[in-house]
Amino acid sequence: MNSLFVIAPYKYEGMWVFDDPKVGLLREPIVTGIDLMIDRLTENIPNAAAGFRLIFSPTPFPGHTAKLQWTREEYGGNWYYSPQFAIEGWLCPALFKYFAEAPKELYAQALPK
Repeated sequence: MNSLFVIAPYKYEGMWVFDDPKVGLLREPIVTGIDLMIDRLTENIPNAAAGFRLIFSPTPFPGHTAKLQWTREEYGGNWYYSPQFAIEGWLCPALFKYFAEAPKELYAQALPK
């Protein structure tokens, strides 16, 4: 099982989405607070709306720039809080394409493509 995952979010119809054919996702929306976190993470990435790399893991890794803490389950997805941005966001059930259960913490890094 991977300990680091990479997706390449981009904006489509004004929303952050990502594709991951390996797990059957196409234009999977990133919504409800997580989109705001991505806006903040990508502030210094030129033309991030055209696509950027997002590395994420349930454990810390060198270079991670964001940490999310699990707060609760709702509507089949899970809520996470970012102390860094003071924002709570919901990750939809697509989270389970990557993890058997919702991680208690998630770490991430946004990089240009």
